[in-house]
Amino acid sequence: MITELFFLSYRVKSLTYMIFETISCRTRWVDYKFENSLLYTTKPDLDLNDANLFDVTPTLLDLMDVDTYETYVPLGRHVKATRLWDRVTDAGRDATVLNVPVTFPPSSWIQRMASGFLSPDLKSAASDESLRETLDGFDYRIDVNAKPGHDDDKTEFIENAHATLDARYETFSHYLEQDDWDLFFGVFMSTDRVNHFLFGDYATDGEYADEFLEFYRTLYQYIGEVRNSLDDNTTLIVASDHGFTHLEWEVNCNQFLAEEGWLSYETADHDSLTDIDNEARAYSLIPGRFYLNMEGRERNGVVPQSEYEATREELIADLESLTGPDGQQVCKRIVKGEDAFDGPHDDIAPDLVVIPANGFDLKSGFSSKEPVLTKGPRNGIHKFENSLLYTTEPGLNLREANLFDVTPTILDLLDVDADAAFDGASLLG
Repeated sequence: MITELFFLSYRVKSLTYMIFETISCRTRWVDYKFENSLLYTTKPDLDLNDANLFDVTPTLLDLMDVDTYETYVPLGRHVKATRLWDRVTDAGRDATVLNVPVTFPPSSWIQRMASGFLSPDLKSAASDESLRETLDGFDYRIDVNAKPGHDDDKTEFIENAHATLDARYETFSHYLEQDDWDLFFGVFMSTDRVNHFLFGDYATDGEYADEFLEFYRTLYQYIGEVRNSLDDNTTLIVASDHGFTHLEWEVNCNQFLAEEGWLSYETADHDSLTDIDNEARAYSLIPGRFYLNMEGRERNGVVPQSEYEATREELIADLESLTGPDGQQVCKRIVKGEDAFDGPHDDIAPDLVVIPANGFDLKSGFSSKEPVLTKGPRNGIHKFENSLLYTTEPGLNLREANLFDVTPTILDLLDVDADAAFDGASLLG
């Protein structure tokens, strides 16, 4: 089953890459007006191109080298690595990129781009006025309205998911037919929302099982029509970066840490990381990231560096003891930060990453109003298994393929040299 798809076409000089996204997250946006604003600095090494108001706080903290418990929503500008479409553009090729999550603000450097999930509105998500007008004409939506998915009656949610999917397909078809790109990278994200709110019905033959399957029939029809529209010199790659499973319990990790004596707060009325007190030894952030409150790293850290390993092993043991109502271990796998992250910015990596067992969703709110295990409106959650990789290119070896292999494979297909060390390798034999 497709829950998250990369969609890729290549025609010796051209490549289409679409992703059917299933990553879910919630945030709130303030309705800012971005036009005619100003950002100026005397600091010559600050890159103000495509700068956004949301960049100001983390930039100031970085310049002042201030340790803080304030958190912020990462956007595309915070990505330090050179992105695929930038490499293609740097090689003198054209890239159309539509609806990739967490890419706001859109790049005006590439051919055309509409940023995806976490973009505040469609107007500011489009890289130019021509693209903006085209998106408006197709009633393009950045994302499904997930709010009606919280209701017992899912009718409005399902209708919105179909409308979002239809508009996305019409937009993709329009730009695919223009045939002026070398790389086409698009994302269908409606699959993520449908899985979050209807996968449990599918898994248990529940009330909305038929609607779930009908949504996928429409999706598969669109994929087939895209494939049939491409010429013989264009390769299509369809990929999913994760699967889905039936969600039964939300796990409030910080409540667990509080009950086990790892986390405490300055007041009884707390709701954020900034509310922890000077005795807290650990805290959690989504998704499944656990941090020790370290001396010299966190602003009010209490865990000495000399006790780091012993304290981390103690936390691992406590996490391994966390079980669901039927005695099932919540943590399927616990990975140390240095085993999961490696690179010039691994200093911000968590100390532990927890992979939950099927049926559990790791939450990281800082309110004390909920028990450790709760039920929510969603009945589907991400899992590592059940992802998908498909291609019309017979020369690609997909056995034991890894998500890290996708970027070097695309560059190889496009014959774009990349002076970079990738975690993956090209699948082109």
